[in-house]
Amino acid sequence: MVGSVPAGVVDVWSTSAVEQSYAFEYWCEVICEAFVQLSAVPTKECSFAGQLVHADLAALEISTIRSGGQRVRRTSRLIARAGEEYLLANIQTKGHGRIEQDGRVAELDPGSVAVCDSTRPYTLHFDEPFEMTVVQVPLGDILAEAGLRDSGGVTATKLGRDSPAGVVAQFFCELSRICPTNFQAAMPLAVHGRGLMASALLLSSGRVRQATATGPLARQQVVAFLRARYGDPRLTPADVAHACLISPRTLHRLFEGTPEGVMRLLRTIRIEHAQALLRADRSRSVESIALACGFASERQFYRVFRDETGCTPGEFRAAGTAGQ
Repeated sequence: MVGSVPAGVVDVWSTSAVEQSYAFEYWCEVICEAFVQLSAVPTKECSFAGQLVHADLAALEISTIRSGGQRVRRTSRLIARAGEEYLLANIQTKGHGRIEQDGRVAELDPGSVAVCDSTRPYTLHFDEPFEMTVVQVPLGDILAEAGLRDSGGVTATKLGRDSPAGVVAQFFCELSRICPTNFQAAMPLAVHGRGLMASALLLSSGRVRQATATGPLARQQVVAFLRARYGDPRLTPADVAHACLISPRTLHRLFEGTPEGVMRLLRTIRIEHAQALLRADRSRSVESIALACGFASERQFYRVFRDETGCTPGEFRAAGTAGQ
């Protein structure tokens, strides 16, 4: 496609690459290429501008859209023409939007998220310029992971910034942000993305609240929260319990079979992310990585890393270099 700038498996499309008279027609081609077959019309008669950054991370696809106002439709005719089966999580980051599907309407403001199913008609409205992160996963796979028969109960349901699903949305926004500049670091982080997406679907359906407090859904929700907030060095068990709508005692019961409980799991998640960053960016300082992964200091990071892996961060990085 004219204007596509590949960077590994990251594509950047911008209307600045074409003549203004062709800008919106080009934009329609872009969104069909990145997502599914769609039709669109601008909401303003003035000149249109848009940019879309799309990354294929194997486990999922993630995009950042910065665009002028528009109305986007997935019609029955387009579905019949191309039967793509995806679930798309739409995370509003700037401006406002509206998603309509299955008789419901989700009014989105910054930090909120709602999903739509490409196998049924839906409409997206953006009256003014906006920014959005979109996470796209195969429909059958994500429904199976979430334990849902279909998406009918979760589409066009708004989940706010302050909800547990809002924390999941923050993870995806950060993942989208680093893809264009540090794709190798984004890949290992994306491995956890599908589980987080499944948790967001459960939250949309209400299944998490309906599940027993000590059941697997509650545990999955806690793990999703930890993977999204591992970078906060002040995170405590009380914070985790509060965010996941359970009591501290219930949190303890969920992880009583795990050595050292939920904080040990958090420590393991932090070390996993630190290892990914040590491999991906060899010029980045160990102190910077330690702080990014939620450790209070470089000294604490060294101690925990050595306890968990049997080597220092520097030795781990050197071994990775030698193996290349």
